[in-house]
Amino acid sequence: MSSQEVNFAAVKQAVAMEVVLRHYQVDDLQGGHSGRYRGRCPLHQGEGRDAFHVDVRRKIFHCFSCGAGGDVLDLVALLNQCTLREAALQLQDWLPGAATGRERPSRQRVTKENTCDNPPLRFLLRGVDGSDAYLAAREIQAGTAARFGVGFYRGPGLMSGRVVIPIHDERGRLVAYAGRAVDGRKPRYRFPAGFGKSQVLFNFHRAAATRSDTVLVVEGFFDCLRVSQAGFESVVALMGTELYEHPVQLLRDRFRRVALLLDGDAAGRVGRDRVAARLRDLCEVCLIGLPEGRQPDQLPEGELRQLIEWAMKSY
Repeated sequence: MSSQEVNFAAVKQAVAMEVVLRHYQVDDLQGGHSGRYRGRCPLHQGEGRDAFHVDVRRKIFHCFSCGAGGDVLDLVALLNQCTLREAALQLQDWLPGAATGRERPSRQRVTKENTCDNPPLRFLLRGVDGSDAYLAAREIQAGTAARFGVGFYRGPGLMSGRVVIPIHDERGRLVAYAGRAVDGRKPRYRFPAGFGKSQVLFNFHRAAATRSDTVLVVEGFFDCLRVSQAGFESVVALMGTELYEHPVQLLRDRFRRVALLLDGDAAGRVGRDRVAARLRDLCEVCLIGLPEGRQPDQLPEGELRQLIEWAMKSY
């Protein structure tokens, strides 16, 4: 069977509704009698706490508020805002047995084994608004937002009402969206369940495509956007303060020098020293200090550019 062929019946049979609910973090459901649950609708994000009804045994759902309903495949398509075919192909990536119906994987298999490899997404979020006021407040220019595909997402699903940031692997394949809350909601950042952050350096595929033998390493998405906007296209983000084994290999194999520009707080300094220790035997390491308590994305663009240029010349 070609990887592009879809056996819809086999996919529906192989995929458990519980797996889909867990993957999209639809976990605030009540009930459970005879496999029936209810809770807040993950599609329209309404305030009603019991509008969304799901029967995990029959693999069907219905929202009595927004009117959405259907089977497990319909739910994935609505959450991803994609076609049924794209949803089925995505499920086949998660669950190889779903292509033929021969295998019914356990919940653990989906959340821990398949998704740790970050398979490419087969859908794009549509209607992402790069001109949102939140981005302007963070001094992200429209051109930068467009280049990175960042913007406010008003559609249905896990990332609804958040600024979404597309995440790619080292080959440039879209593997996830992160969602940044803009209204004080928790968590501040949301990642898809099962996303293997340890396997990815944000923006590595763009940095690797430059001619530079030096790469700047920052902590967060917006640090990365602001550094790139300041004129330094060879920049990646750890999405935290940890540098894992696969990203170490990516940096070692592509760049001669790594410049660490982590936050100017205690966690940033500890993380910077830990990352530097991992890299020193593999490549040249440059440490760039920030004022106490400051982050790269909090500095005026001219000051940020001057800081980086001065540090580079000093090494």
